[in-house]
Amino acid sequence: MLTTEQVRRRLKEIKAGVYSDGNVKSSACRNWPEYEKELSESIRFAFREISPLIDEATKCIKTSKGRGPIRKLSLKQRVTLLLIKELVGHSNRMMANMLVIFSMLNDIDVSYKTIERLYSDPEVALAIHNLHVLMLKKNGVDNADTSGDGTGYMLTINKHYSSVVQKRHDGAKEVKYGENQLRREFVFKFALLDLNTFMYIAYGTSLKSEKEAFDRAMEMLKTLDITINSVRLDKYYSQPSYVDRFPDAKVYVIPKDNCTIKGSQKWKNTLKEFMNDTEGYLHEYYRRESSESAFSADKRRFGWKIEQKLTGRINCTISCLVLWHNLLKLNTG
Repeated sequence: MLTTEQVRRRLKEIKAGVYSDGNVKSSACRNWPEYEKELSESIRFAFREISPLIDEATKCIKTSKGRGPIRKLSLKQRVTLLLIKELVGHSNRMMANMLVIFSMLNDIDVSYKTIERLYSDPEVALAIHNLHVLMLKKNGVDNADTSGDGTGYMLTINKHYSSVVQKRHDGAKEVKYGENQLRREFVFKFALLDLNTFMYIAYGTSLKSEKEAFDRAMEMLKTLDITINSVRLDKYYSQPSYVDRFPDAKVYVIPKDNCTIKGSQKWKNTLKEFMNDTEGYLHEYYRRESSESAFSADKRRFGWKIEQKLTGRINCTISCLVLWHNLLKLNTG
């Protein structure tokens, strides 16, 4: 019979290096010239694919015309303009490969304010969601082994998410309340990554905590026709309540030092798998490194700061960055 003492003893053995975790950094032997070539090809492929994808994502969107002037831009033009604005605003690397996509901006002449309003356009939001679903279907993502993790994008000029995490650890995953208002340093993002195609399946954002971003990602997951076979989560989610959110999937978490076996049957079964084959379990768990690598690559390509100030526009920016990440993975699935 499994006991709390046995689990905690095993955790001490892991810290002492008794078990090999197989956590080898994939970039240690990366062929950088080949990597740059593959990245360039992915960028060019994404730019060729984006126009027909936007056509398909927008063709079924019909809304009632309310008061106000007639729009100068079609929905396809609005979505295209917003995505290009986000890409150009965050990445210099992409510019050498962007000639194809600029041809999509023919006959578009609008003010900066018009572009800013795209972040709050409900039709654009619908199209972005449709694009996300279409790309997952295009790469055949229907049964997925996944990795889930959270990160943060800077909203203030003097804070960097990774440095704050190093100082505050899990405390960085939530913001502090001041006397009169919430201190908005970061926008938190949680994303569930498909380990086969390395595309984001579901994601959520929050200005309050990574937990709230996780909850919103789970709400999004419910709307998708995708079966989760397995999921890997870091220690922040090493609790029965999070494990229970995936009743039909294998869940890989490393228990916290003060963990107990108290909890649901799902939690107990997870701990038993951890104890019965610890080395194999750790090997699966550390595939979670793919989420960290994906976040790191996104921030190198698209930047680590969100310029928008309004909550809805901040969330829209994150959605655009998720789309660009998935677009670059379309020909790698």
